[in-house]
Amino acid sequence: MSKARINSDLLQSTTFLPSKFNKKKFTITYSVPTTPFALEIQNLAKNQCLGKNAWPKINKIKAWMLSAETATFMKAGGLGMIASELPEAFNRQYSNNGESICVVTPLYTGDTKKKKAFFDGKIYTGAEHKNINLNKLMDIFVPFMDEKETLVRYKTEIFIGVCENTSYIFLANDRFFNIDPHKNNPSTQDGCYIMNKNGINEVERFAFFSKAIYELLKASIQHDIFPNVIIANDWHSGALSGLMKYLPIALLSKNLINEDTADKIRSIPIIHIAHHLGYQGWDYENTARILNSLYEEQTAFVFKNAKSIKNSNSRTTNTLIVHDCYNQASCNFHLADRIITVSKNYLEEVSKELGFGYDFRDILKIRKDHRTFYGIVNGYDKKLISPNVEKISSINSFFGTTDFKVFDRDTLENKRHNKAEFVKLISKIATDKNYKENIIPLIDTYQFEDISTDIKNIEKTPIVCATSRLVEQKGYDVAAQSILSWIKKHNDSKYEMPVFILGGAGNIELFKMLTKLKDRVAKINKSAASRIFVFHGYKDQFAYAIQLAADFYMMPCRFEPCGLTQMEAMAKGSLPIAMSTGGLVDTINNQVDGFRTDVFFSENRHVYGNNTTARRLQNNETAYTETLENALQTFYELPNLLSAMQKNAMQKDFSWNTINGPLNKYYSLLHTGLL
Repeated sequence: MSKARINSDLLQSTTFLPSKFNKKKFTITYSVPTTPFALEIQNLAKNQCLGKNAWPKINKIKAWMLSAETATFMKAGGLGMIASELPEAFNRQYSNNGESICVVTPLYTGDTKKKKAFFDGKIYTGAEHKNINLNKLMDIFVPFMDEKETLVRYKTEIFIGVCENTSYIFLANDRFFNIDPHKNNPSTQDGCYIMNKNGINEVERFAFFSKAIYELLKASIQHDIFPNVIIANDWHSGALSGLMKYLPIALLSKNLINEDTADKIRSIPIIHIAHHLGYQGWDYENTARILNSLYEEQTAFVFKNAKSIKNSNSRTTNTLIVHDCYNQASCNFHLADRIITVSKNYLEEVSKELGFGYDFRDILKIRKDHRTFYGIVNGYDKKLISPNVEKISSINSFFGTTDFKVFDRDTLENKRHNKAEFVKLISKIATDKNYKENIIPLIDTYQFEDISTDIKNIEKTPIVCATSRLVEQKGYDVAAQSILSWIKKHNDSKYEMPVFILGGAGNIELFKMLTKLKDRVAKINKSAASRIFVFHGYKDQFAYAIQLAADFYMMPCRFEPCGLTQMEAMAKGSLPIAMSTGGLVDTINNQVDGFRTDVFFSENRHVYGNNTTARRLQNNETAYTETLENALQTFYELPNLLSAMQKNAMQKDFSWNTINGPLNKYYSLLHTGLL
């Protein structure tokens, strides 16, 4: 098929992009700019990536943190944690200086059957069961195209409230932020990522979120909430840099915006936090409609000048799309003043490897070299994840039959007590159907067995768990293969066979794969198979109880930008057994407070470890099996070393406000643009 050439002549006749402009393969050429406005737009990505635009002088931080998720009101993963915990930690530390971070997020309402949120006009109850009193701040009207490609001004109500010392600004619009599911909603989509009853998918939802933020900025210039720096949390607000940098220039070229307003919006620095780069917000079918919604009558002018910095990827020549498809993250990757990712090692991976950086690898390499791209390991409030009286009392109350004890690095004998309590608990779940249905009704279990009398010495029995989401990223298939290999090798061992607890919410096919592991082990060793517990679903109390007892936490991840699970596990003395990828490298000190593979492979070549070891191990499965072997051998043969490692893990502190910790790094970045 011949390539159509999209150029200024084709777009000259319309202010909007034609609805099917991207339906054929094409390349984009850029005309010599004839106005200073066009020249500025064409050079903007280059100047931003190279850090040529000076960071403004900021005396007192008044930041907005834009996030589709918050752990407080709508959580799906780690990006929701940072959206709640970073502002809370910042405000605790710096509010007395008159500095603050305010969270800006959608006001979701509806019921997905897993997540439910509602608002009575005064009190908002989020999907995480937290309440907040809200006051109406203003109404804004957000221009956005409907399904008939008519530009409609959608009324969006703005509310404000305070929770955990942090101000929250909520954007309320039932068309876009309702979470009642559409009949065609994919089964894997839930919460804020659902296709809702109005047919709004996640990409359109968050494109509207970005546009609404832009309109809110214009409306709040005269209010004391107006920010002097913006933190955009992942791809959901990835269109914002284009709206804040490009659109005011385009409007100025037509005398459609006050110059003072344009300058105030353009001058706000934007920090984009990138979590997993595999999630970018693609929408091929609605490419034209979303772009026309964002830039309105200026779309064609912006598009034909939205030139990327020169790079070797022919798919990233225009900042608004990747090849021929709308990409929500693209603008921020090209145009944000700074890009942050959530660990130093993940920064190295995404700026070197196509398998991690995808279409933006070259852009991120340029940014890294010019100090507009940094890695900061996510923090985690340690008091929330360490064993404590309040939490463990609530766990015991929830289960009704347990006597889990509080422990710390100096009372590890209580952790051994908790191992015995957990064996009793899981055996009761196996044998008492009514108890199971009352306590964890939404968790499906596979052939749980009573092992309470089978284990003769709990102190000599390792408990190994994996309770992350059942998704390909987490490497459950690698875990299963490693367990099978270990059991085959040690079938006639003198050691007490480990107890394995594997499962979580997510892909049902991965759950079925884990059930097959138990079946296969049963053909080798029925006693070993009885100690494999496989489940599908999630309950916080159940997951917490598992970590209270577990000696090891399996993390054979194919990628892990930061990882919070290993931090949670280490705080409870559960040593991670992990792949050497992403933030797992930055947070786990191998053979000191956990176990990591000696090498890591991506796309059939090793990206971590030395060449000799890589040639010996050859792939991630072999490397991980060896690491599991090392961990269990340490448990059986070197108990003193294991105890020392558990103490080291529990002593580790990933809290935001540690000395030279993530909060200090963000504070420096917000003020100076540098680390």
